[in-house]
Amino acid sequence: MKLHDLTIHELHDLFRRNEATSREATASVLQRIRETDPKVNAYITVLEKEAMAQADRADARIRGGGDFGPLCGIPLAVKDVISLEGAPCTCGSRILKTYLPPYDATVIRRLKKSDAVFVGKTNMDEFAMGSSTENSFAGPSHNPWNLEYVTGGSSGGSAAAVAADECMGALGTDTGGSIRQPACFCGVAGLKPTYGRVSRYGMVAFACSLEQIGPIAKDVRDLALLMNGIAGYDPLDSTSVNLAVPDFCADLGKDLKGLRAGVPKEYFPEGLDPEVEASLQAAMKTLESMGVTLEEVSLSYNDYAIAAYYIIAPAEAGSNLARYDGVKYGYRTPDSKDLREMYRKTRTEGFGPEVIRRIMLGTYVLSAGYYDAFYRKACQVRTLIVEQFKRVLQDVDFLVTPVSPTPAFRIGEKIDDPLTMYLTDVFTLAVNLAGVPGVSVPCGFTRSGLPIGVQFIGRHFDEGTILRVAHQFEQGADFHRTRPAL
Repeated sequence: MKLHDLTIHELHDLFRRNEATSREATASVLQRIRETDPKVNAYITVLEKEAMAQADRADARIRGGGDFGPLCGIPLAVKDVISLEGAPCTCGSRILKTYLPPYDATVIRRLKKSDAVFVGKTNMDEFAMGSSTENSFAGPSHNPWNLEYVTGGSSGGSAAAVAADECMGALGTDTGGSIRQPACFCGVAGLKPTYGRVSRYGMVAFACSLEQIGPIAKDVRDLALLMNGIAGYDPLDSTSVNLAVPDFCADLGKDLKGLRAGVPKEYFPEGLDPEVEASLQAAMKTLESMGVTLEEVSLSYNDYAIAAYYIIAPAEAGSNLARYDGVKYGYRTPDSKDLREMYRKTRTEGFGPEVIRRIMLGTYVLSAGYYDAFYRKACQVRTLIVEQFKRVLQDVDFLVTPVSPTPAFRIGEKIDDPLTMYLTDVFTLAVNLAGVPGVSVPCGFTRSGLPIGVQFIGRHFDEGTILRVAHQFEQGADFHRTRPAL
């Protein structure tokens, strides 16, 4: 086994025993990127020189003899929507292709204090708008389990990099499933934290009331370690919640006896892919064998979640993306006669078709005469969804659901059918509307060898419970140990 094959906690143990260095681990990861990323296309930018310098600093800290944390010297990847000072932050868009942020996001600043190593910025759907990582100026990412299939989106590059052993862990963002669905499709673990648990400062905005930064990793223990590194109150983020941050690793070893799991009947419709349903049924039997009691519950407002989401998210996107006008930063058209034409051509040439579609939809639902009929009504539906999640989670400890109605699909299969593409998020986006945490872990494989994931949803700020459940399930089911044979 090579160093790039290891998990974060396995590599940390080698560092503690002086059996490996961060320089060696980082060099192994960078070599792996050189060998595999021409096929996977997980990265937009690889930061080889900077990563090796960070590794040397981490090794100096380790050799210093003092205490060092579990992320010290660990090679990580960062979704290209999160600001890393001096490194390109393109958001997968031509309009920001040349943008270099002059500051670090709060999550980056916290990881730098831990002496983590950043090997690169990962591919993504443009401005995080998509479910397949096909909407990127850098081209689509390819699923390491089958290169003809999508990685999921919008954090597909981060999930693919983790699955392909091109990093030990990665940061993604989740606005409607954009961490959990790629983790599911790529056979890795992904956590969308409670809204407000992790600072959003330094993340380029898409839909501010929905999106959260979270970790993607090879196993659940690594998710917990990354959460320990990035979670916490930040006065620079007005949506950050000032609550004490627990040790997310503390309860991972506790058994599940006595826990109650809610199974929402609306998440198991007739159209659910039979291989997904079979894997979920097997996962629930595994939970029962561990002492979990399963109870059917109802989340009836989930039927309206997609409609509400695709009003609220585009409305916020249309407002947030108004800043890209060719004047302040980013791409500017080289051919325009006047200011109005410069605005129009810059945005037409700089944005891709999915981003343009959502800007137009968002502008429409916020326009005079339609605001009350669409945006206000969607916000009222959102309130009903929040309250229903709270009520249901008073009676059970967590929810168990599919992540996606199907396994990964072929590249190009749905890109020209946006409504069908939007339906791939039917089991994830209500979690963002409600602001609750959700985690995806592998629970099986299709006959053709593609991963299938299970989702555990928890109460607000109770990531500890769903990480505990995910970890115990992971250890019992053992699917996470199977790696793609690139």
